[in-house]
Amino acid sequence: MSATVKSYAAVDLGASSGRVMVGRVGPDSLELSEAHRFPNRPVRVPEGLRWDVLGLYAGVLDGLRAAGQVDSVGIDSWAVDYGLLDADGALLGNPVHYRDSRTKGVAEKVWATVPAAELYAATGLQYAPFNTLYQLTAARSTAQLARARRLLLMPDLLTYWLTGEQGTELTNASTTQLIDPRTRDWAYGIAARLGIDLDLFAPLRHPGDPAGLLRGEVLEETGLAGPVPVTAVGSHDTASAVAAVPASGERFAYICTGTWSLAGLELDAPVLTEESRAANFTNELGLDGTVRYLRNIMGLWLLQECVRAWGEPDLGALLLEASRAPALRSVVDAGDAAFLAPGRMPERIAEACRVSGQPVPESPAEVTRCILDSLALAHRKAVQDAQRLAGHAVDVVHVVGGGTRNALLCQLTADACGLPVVSGPTEAAALGNVLVQARAHGLAGDLAGMRRLLVNTQPLTRYEPRGGTERWHAAQARLAGE
Repeated sequence: MSATVKSYAAVDLGASSGRVMVGRVGPDSLELSEAHRFPNRPVRVPEGLRWDVLGLYAGVLDGLRAAGQVDSVGIDSWAVDYGLLDADGALLGNPVHYRDSRTKGVAEKVWATVPAAELYAATGLQYAPFNTLYQLTAARSTAQLARARRLLLMPDLLTYWLTGEQGTELTNASTTQLIDPRTRDWAYGIAARLGIDLDLFAPLRHPGDPAGLLRGEVLEETGLAGPVPVTAVGSHDTASAVAAVPASGERFAYICTGTWSLAGLELDAPVLTEESRAANFTNELGLDGTVRYLRNIMGLWLLQECVRAWGEPDLGALLLEASRAPALRSVVDAGDAAFLAPGRMPERIAEACRVSGQPVPESPAEVTRCILDSLALAHRKAVQDAQRLAGHAVDVVHVVGGGTRNALLCQLTADACGLPVVSGPTEAAALGNVLVQARAHGLAGDLAGMRRLLVNTQPLTRYEPRGGTERWHAAQARLAGE
């Protein structure tokens, strides 16, 4: 292997699975391969829904062993959730899952102290019941929080176990609703008013910062020869995925697809208007001073839950049948919190159609078509709203992440938006993770250079919009009750 080609392990943890990918990067080359994939199965215990973080850490170690010798390691994961450590640095119980019910009704208590409009103007974060701010408020009277001396977000917790060093990576910290997106520092005033001790958090790190070296015990268990540095990346998986959007210029929207759809724009400043808050857009921090201005949409979680309820039928056959089902016969609000919890998803979708006076989908193919039409419609609305609220027009929509495998969803998104869709890369979060590590070690260049490398090395598919958008406009009006 050429001395100018280096290898990087990207630990990429999603809500349903984790993977360790190996990226090999040279001045004009970028190759990604999967070393190890493992399930991420939350566990319901008497006190609620919890992450099996020890199982995840074991998967990370297995993945590093399978990866072989690398020049650096980086970790990204989903947002908002955290582990609490005691004064000795030991974990105080399994981290609570963001789908746990403990935050029900908590937001209203927070707003009684800091009104919702004021909270948005200070932090720029959309309302979601599971934001870390609400989780901490829900945990206020617990014995566990009383004992805690450190709070580490999920990727920072795993980094700590690998290196023994503690930090709070900024892109993920920006999802806590405790960061001011203008200063890119803690929202000290908000935290003080809500009685949240920011000393619980380790010092902020930025993508590209060193995060320590693999501990001797980790080297021994994985068979790696030290020293192996761990590098802070965009540790919120969406931050890494957006860094890997293969765009040229600034006139693009992105949709990071998977369990969630994150649809929006990359901006150089947050949008903190009341209109933006009412539209439920969030301002999360990205690489190089950028802001990820986006809306959270329920995403392929709806289909994943239905497939699980149907006994895991062949997805390819199901999507083919769905492509032949009548278009836009019934649609649901893909951002509705009613779909957040697991279980009985086909019945809940049918009920939503029934209540709204639309035909009730009955077969799996009809339900699937309803879901995909609804997601495309939500993508359309998010892209339209983001352009209007930010005053930022776009010419193309980039779809990255797991949803790129769903050609029907990509085509429907192009049709709904009336814009070309460029699909790929699928493993965007892992590629963004790898490229930030590579840049920190002297390869890959700036953000524009990273994206040029992606365009030149990754397979991409272009979908042109079919027909006009009038029927999508009508479906959007029907969903809004107009």
